[in-house]
Amino acid sequence: MTRPLGVILAGGLATRMGGGDKGRLPLGDGTLLTHVTARLAPQVDAMALNANGDPARFADTGLPVLADSIDGYAGPLAGVLAGLDWAAEQGATHVVSAAADTPFFPRDLVERLLIAAQRDGTGIALAATLDPQRGAMRQPTFGLWPVALRDDLRAALESGLRKVVLWTDTHNAATASFLPAPHDPFFNVNTPDDLAQAEQLLETAP
Repeated sequence: MTRPLGVILAGGLATRMGGGDKGRLPLGDGTLLTHVTARLAPQVDAMALNANGDPARFADTGLPVLADSIDGYAGPLAGVLAGLDWAAEQGATHVVSAAADTPFFPRDLVERLLIAAQRDGTGIALAATLDPQRGAMRQPTFGLWPVALRDDLRAALESGLRKVVLWTDTHNAATASFLPAPHDPFFNVNTPDDLAQAEQLLETAP
């Protein structure tokens, strides 16, 4: 398999941060979004940004901006679908999604997702944090998605489905588990306190 394309999911409303584009929040010498793009770019052949509203506000990123094709802020699956439709236009077979508010995700995310999908013989793989007590805690905004399932996903969204794992479970999604050491690699910024914690983590993140 050739390397997949990447889609950064930034289509949420960021209500707990007071609205706006959460990925634009400052972190270290950049923003949440610049940290995410720096981690994802070496792992994929090309990237796009899933965001709604005026795409011109992201012109400085140099990334294609993909709006949801499903109305009403239908959640991360709508962003995945936008990425799959874009990937189909590029002739790609798979997309890997990453959230715009999760700046420390693994640098081997794509490799591990591909290995998990091949191991289990499935087209979809989700990342997970391996919790010692609770087992694998899936991270549904970080996944490998086959372009071949985009019409199936579109039909599911149009029928009202919104929860990622309800759809991925119907396709026997594989899981790629990551250890939470020295911190949860899928720590995401939802509140101002989270952003302050991200600044602290930035000093220790490998």
